[in-house]
Amino acid sequence: MWVNAQAVPRFYPNAVSLRHDEAAIDEQRAAVDILARSNPPGRWAVKDSFATLDLSRRGFDLLFDAQWIRQLPLLIARTSSDLAWQRVEAGDTFPDKLFADESFAMFAGSRAGEVVAGGTLYRAENVVGLSNVVAEPGDAVAVFRDLVALAAGLFPRLPIVGYESGNELNAAINAGFEPGDELRIWVRERQ
Repeated sequence: MWVNAQAVPRFYPNAVSLRHDEAAIDEQRAAVDILARSNPPGRWAVKDSFATLDLSRRGFDLLFDAQWIRQLPLLIARTSSDLAWQRVEAGDTFPDKLFADESFAMFAGSRAGEVVAGGTLYRAENVVGLSNVVAEPGDAVAVFRDLVALAAGLFPRLPIVGYESGNELNAAINAGFEPGDELRIWVRERQ
């Protein structure tokens, strides 16, 4: 389990499960208990990457269930919607240090001068993570497709992964993503 007892950027977890075998599940519960005793600041979260932890008896509320999504890299990196995409250079929600990281990219999509869509990309060793996708329902499929093209242009030849639920999951699948295993996000208020 990956754990961070310090404050994290908004929408990011303090702990992420990395395995799902029985021995790992017991270790993960113990790590969550230790983290809870350290009393992290404010509201904090655990990303249960395999939907195997029940943290309700540990004072957590289920924020949402979701599914992993994945897509192989595009060979041609070209957006296809009528949105004008621009890489964001700074933001109030995320620390400036993150924008200085060459593996991180946040994009905003505009129409008629108004930002109507967005998403973030983060390159890891062999994959690009897609998160924080924002789109109007009628644009959602095109936004996912455009973000895949932007990822392919910025981080060529890497598969793209993320997770979504509800209408966003349907939009991602309609944009060519394959659905994968389930996951859960648990949240807990500071005690």
